[in-house]
Amino acid sequence: MQPKLDRHDIRILSTLQRDGRITKARLAEKAGLSPSPAWTRLRRLEQAGLIESYGARVALRRLAPVTEVIVQVTLANHRADDFRRFEDAVQTTPQITACDATGGGVDYILRLVVRDVDAYQQLMDRLLGDGIGIERYFGYIVTKPVKAAPPDLPSLLDPPD
Repeated sequence: MQPKLDRHDIRILSTLQRDGRITKARLAEKAGLSPSPAWTRLRRLEQAGLIESYGARVALRRLAPVTEVIVQVTLANHRADDFRRFEDAVQTTPQITACDATGGGVDYILRLVVRDVDAYQQLMDRLLGDGIGIERYFGYIVTKPVKAAPPDLPSLLDPPD
């Protein structure tokens, strides 16, 4: 059961999405609370599973040249076992950094991070050869990241005051 969230909870979650290393005192200030109640709320949000993890966004392009690819995948068959086989393969492929099942013209949208276009093609050749049910795929090279941001919680969750 999801806990009832108020504006303070939403401020805590929204702030942590943008700055996971914020101090407890600063988080309390941003939430409009004193430190002790803010800390209690934070622990409650963690225990409720509303905070999945804390992490850092690494500037990959500053570490090494990388190629990001968005791939649309359509499966040949659409039985539960076909979806499960494909999704299991996705879970064990580290170059696939995101995968969304979609409705409409394609079954999945993948986000891949690889060294270069050759590494991308080798990965796709391997996935096709693994017999995981891919009928066709379309890849789009990301030429420039324009925006990557967490969702705006206050606009999605309109708590009563």
